[in-house]
Amino acid sequence: MIQLTYISSATATVNDAEVQTILTASRRNNAAAGVTGLLLYDGRRFLQALEGEPVLVNRTYERIKADPRHRAVVLLSSKDTTERSFGEWAMAAQKVATARASDMATLVDELTAGVADANIRELFRGFARVRAAA
Repeated sequence: MIQLTYISSATATVNDAEVQTILTASRRNNAAAGVTGLLLYDGRRFLQALEGEPVLVNRTYERIKADPRHRAVVLLSSKDTTERSFGEWAMAAQKVATARASDMATLVDELTAGVADANIRELFRGFARVRAAA
């Protein structure tokens, strides 16, 4: 199994309704492929972790990179893992910009509490705190 984490920027045409459309399709596709993870977005950037069998995670990542609704996709990490950090979620998601900074920090802390890799855990926690406070 692998865990892959990336960040990208949304194009100007992505709005909240479009993100919900993306999430609906992602949850359906990810559940069918056995890919799990977490997605945070702030109205401009996406931070996402994907977990599962290498071929399926890489296929999902390639599909994401080809999606014209975002650009500047940067792979932050890709590593082998023996267990899922994000449970069995087809895709947990949260919009950072709509939550108060303290609420978002608490929520992301709870969502990432079981993440063994301190770098990945702090990547998500830092993203939530910086974007929610901005």
